[in-house]
Amino acid sequence: MKEINEANYWIKCDYSQPFGCPAGQSAYYGRGPIMFSWNFNYKAAGDALGLDLLNDPWMVERDPSVAWQTALWYWNTQNGPGTMTSHDAMVGGAGFGETIRSLNGSLECNGGNPGSVLARVAKYEHITDVVGVNPGSGLTC
Repeated sequence: MKEINEANYWIKCDYSQPFGCPAGQSAYYGRGPIMFSWNFNYKAAGDALGLDLLNDPWMVERDPSVAWQTALWYWNTQNGPGTMTSHDAMVGGAGFGETIRSLNGSLECNGGNPGSVLARVAKYEHITDVVGVNPGSGLTC
């Protein structure tokens, strides 16, 4: 339910945002099914969902319903560092690789961390095999 590497917690506070980081510089680490992170994402998701996630980001790890709400909100509405939402990537035929780009951008794509990309693809292919569906094309970013 929360990001393992606590050494990275402090970097996910963008003080250039007008609302700052009222829960503290290290409060906006990754949580939930897609490792939802950054103060600006907590603010936008909280506004959309009617929750004060900017001041209480821990709600995402305390409440499984909130964790899934933020994940689905991001998946369906946010491009992140990509050019389309993860939902649009999957239903529009761009493929699984574009979901990686939308979630992690250059941290993983374009040579950022090819091992991580390959590990994600392997897990995705395993899941599609288990449920008996074709993984499609565009698996990497």
